Amino acid sequence: MTIDDDPQVLGAIAQDLRRKYGAEYRILRAASGMEALDALQELKERGDAVALLLSDHRMPQMDGVEFLERSKELFPQAKRALLTAYADTEAAIRAINKVRIEYYLMKPWDPPERELYPVLDDLLQDWQAGYRPPFEGIRVLGGRWSSDTHNLKDFLARNQVPYQWLNIEENLEAQTMLSSMGEVSLPVVLLPDGARLSNPSPAQLAQHIGLRTQAEKPFYDLVIVGGGPAGLAAAVYGASEGLKVVMIEREAPGGQAGTSSRIENYLGFPAGLSGGDLARRAVAQARRFGAEILTPAQVTSLRTDGQYRIVTLGEGSEISCHTLLVATGVNYRKLALPGLDSLTGAGVYYGAAITEAQACTDEEVYIVGGGNSAGQAAMYLAQFAKRVSILVRGSGLSATMSRYLIDQIEYTPNITVRPCTQVSEVHGEGHLEALTLSDTTLGSIERVPAGALFIFIGAMPYTDWLGQGVVRDERGFVLTGPDLPQGLWKEQRDPFLLETNLPGVFAAGDVRQTSVKRVASAVGEGSIAVQFIHQYLETL
Repeated sequence: MTIDDDPQVLGAIAQDLRRKYGAEYRILRAASGMEALDALQELKERGDAVALLLSDHRMPQMDGVEFLERSKELFPQAKRALLTAYADTEAAIRAINKVRIEYYLMKPWDPPERELYPVLDDLLQDWQAGYRPPFEGIRVLGGRWSSDTHNLKDFLARNQVPYQWLNIEENLEAQTMLSSMGEVSLPVVLLPDGARLSNPSPAQLAQHIGLRTQAEKPFYDLVIVGGGPAGLAAAVYGASEGLKVVMIEREAPGGQAGTSSRIENYLGFPAGLSGGDLARRAVAQARRFGAEILTPAQVTSLRTDGQYRIVTLGEGSEISCHTLLVATGVNYRKLALPGLDSLTGAGVYYGAAITEAQACTDEEVYIVGGGNSAGQAAMYLAQFAKRVSILVRGSGLSATMSRYLIDQIEYTPNITVRPCTQVSEVHGEGHLEALTLSDTTLGSIERVPAGALFIFIGAMPYTDWLGQGVVRDERGFVLTGPDLPQGLWKEQRDPFLLETNLPGVFAAGDVRQTSVKRVASAVGEGSIAVQFIHQYLETL
């Protein structure tokens, strides 16, 4: 729907929209904000879906910002863009912060092929990725406090596979379906083709939903281990430059960044984007250039044979390559508390804020950690939980979290930051029920009810599979280039900046010892690693 009080402008933009999108979408127009709201109300009553609202800003009675804000009550998932004159730029920027519009466009938008369509294509692609028509896809039947159910939900969500979860403790439809199945192991996955999987592993489920877990070829120019921002960037740049590339990811593309509910300081996205959206776009780019992506697939070891580097996968197969990029990132460090492992997936979660957020509606939720991942999770969970408490061992967030997140947290009334506080005990039978919190300065303790505990602490690199061949520091982070100890490098040339002590094996992103722990820097390292890989290949 496009809204403008100038009939000539309204007709022109409606014509441009029909020319590009008329085959897929119904194009509606309105001459005022009130007329548009009335039309949206009728669409809501009919059960129609609205993908995009494109509103002029300067209109009588109700300007574009006010209209877009009020439209959220009717269609909160619709993408919203503001059409402005140059003089209204400040209003548009305020609208991004206040109304959370996705974009603003400048008049005139001519030619639309350059100034209009690329922006709307991006917004509509995002809307389609989150659009949920009457459900005909994968269904997961399981209990809220089942760690197996949580693992399957998290696997599907992180791999951008739409699914519907039916809680067997509350959903009558799920209970009826289970009673007709006889004796089954929960959770049960129902596939669109009628197949039924009883408590499948992620790898078993992947085979039924079209994810690739085995390589097409025995040899590649470049094998990338890890599918976070660094690995995805290397896959895009390597494949686009003609290399035969395979990326191997043991869980889901996106890495830790893929679990972020909102990244707002990534260059080129002024309204922010979710980690899942970033991963989805990068995967589509990599595949378009011909990169192969295996997920879930786990590399268990690395060996060399002359100029070849050979990795072994979990099921025993091997893949050979000229060059290898280690981009496995880091895992959240586990809390060492008695009884915590038994509650993991049943109220205690490492990351997974997006997967479990709706289940935390009106509950007391606690977050351990003071980094950006913790802050992004807090902002997302605050939309559902009664209260979100951020527990940090230090005196505050300023030393570990970006300022924009700290400001957002301060302005969110149901988020509380508790400095100098740590979890000393967890309590619950079958699922988390309460926490004991300790004040590290006063020594006092307090027991509080808790619906969920989300843990975002530390950084444990996933590098054990590298064995003794690749040098790492005492914490397991990979050493590269100038950080290599003297005497380890045996070649006539100097090692490349991101090259390990093993020629032809490179590292990028958070797994590298001196990396900057930011999405943008990981993307940068993944892309420039490909340039070093080209230089290495020229020496063979």
